Amino acid sequence: MKRNLSRWLSLPAVAVLSAAAGLLAFAIAPTFAQQTPAAATMGKIHGQIINPTGQPQGGGTVSLSTDEGATSKYTFNVGSDGNFSGEAAPGTYSMIYRAADTPKGKMVDEIRGVKIVAGQDLEQNDDMSRAEYVSKMTPEEQKQLEELKKTNAEALKTNAVIKHLNDDLKAVLQDQKDVDTATQTAEQQLGASASKTDIAAKVEEIKTAKYNDILSMMTKDTAAKPDEAILWTKLAFAQAGLKQDDTAITSYKKAVDLESAAKKPRMDVLGQAQAGLGEVYARTGKVPEANTAFDAAAKDDPTRAPIYLRNQAIIFFQQGNADAQVAAADDAIKIDPNDPILYYLKGNGLVQKATMGPDPKNPKAQIVILPAGCTEAYQKYLELAPNGQFAAEVTSILQSAGEKINSSYKASKH
Repeated sequence: MKRNLSRWLSLPAVAVLSAAAGLLAFAIAPTFAQQTPAAATMGKIHGQIINPTGQPQGGGTVSLSTDEGATSKYTFNVGSDGNFSGEAAPGTYSMIYRAADTPKGKMVDEIRGVKIVAGQDLEQNDDMSRAEYVSKMTPEEQKQLEELKKTNAEALKTNAVIKHLNDDLKAVLQDQKDVDTATQTAEQQLGASASKTDIAAKVEEIKTAKYNDILSMMTKDTAAKPDEAILWTKLAFAQAGLKQDDTAITSYKKAVDLESAAKKPRMDVLGQAQAGLGEVYARTGKVPEANTAFDAAAKDDPTRAPIYLRNQAIIFFQQGNADAQVAAADDAIKIDPNDPILYYLKGNGLVQKATMGPDPKNPKAQIVILPAGCTEAYQKYLELAPNGQFAAEVTSILQSAGEKINSSYKASKH
């Protein structure tokens, strides 16, 4: 019978290397019904099926026979990892392996002289990479086998690299969380009596350590797998955190280029890279470039667009760029009109251009003259968050401008 080696599968990256069911099949006599022994004392057997490529062979069955496979006294299922186990009466058997699709009356392999002893658990593997088994193949089949083994060896090597990268990415994720909670950590470590200066210094120390940790891992990992975009986004995150702005921009662009060129781009990765690029641009005063990057992030990853555009407005607020802050808040409001912080950010940006002028109700008095759109933005903030973080500030500004407060906000009594 022609042996089918073509159905042994090589290992894809980040998967378990296994051969398919197309193993060597040898003709045997018909299989008869399995019999259960009357003896009460049993022995055990366990082991693993190894295919000719040297990898675990999942699926199929292992049978114990006393007539070289003509009948099966005991049959055990083989797991996806190639392992099997079961109980049998004491005696000497042939161990027969059949794949899931082995034709009736045939077997894949046979191990003779398997001795089961009462009260003992025998380990008996079926290693089809053994010379005895391989020698039964034709020269062409042996050549195919060597090619498969070489392919699988490369795949295993790739898998080892990818497992390492995934472990590093998990560590990076934790480092990023630690960056986000650096203030709380610093306050807990220093205690309630610590000064703001000491806390700020501790926060910077924590963040710097985390950024350097990410930088170290991702510098090595991008060298190991330079075609993986997500690694470049993490590297850029660390570079930006360490104020290495030019290299961060380069790394974010690398991530964008790699993911854009993929057959099936991951839109969340593209969104993260574009948003990160936009943040670096915003923090370095490159407003047009920042707006372009944030717009691209929102377009590439629309499910996270509200987050990206919200962050854009916050970053411009932190940078003190009022005009860019207002424009970004307006864009964010278009897709998330119920987020109160956006109206605060818009009003905060507009109020920078407030002036002083006579009170229409009392020409002798001076009041704050708010620019167009400012009152409406602040009133909307109070409507959505009447007791929000900035409610007192917003109420005070509106009152100083002679505006009626259209919310349920009430200043706390001291």
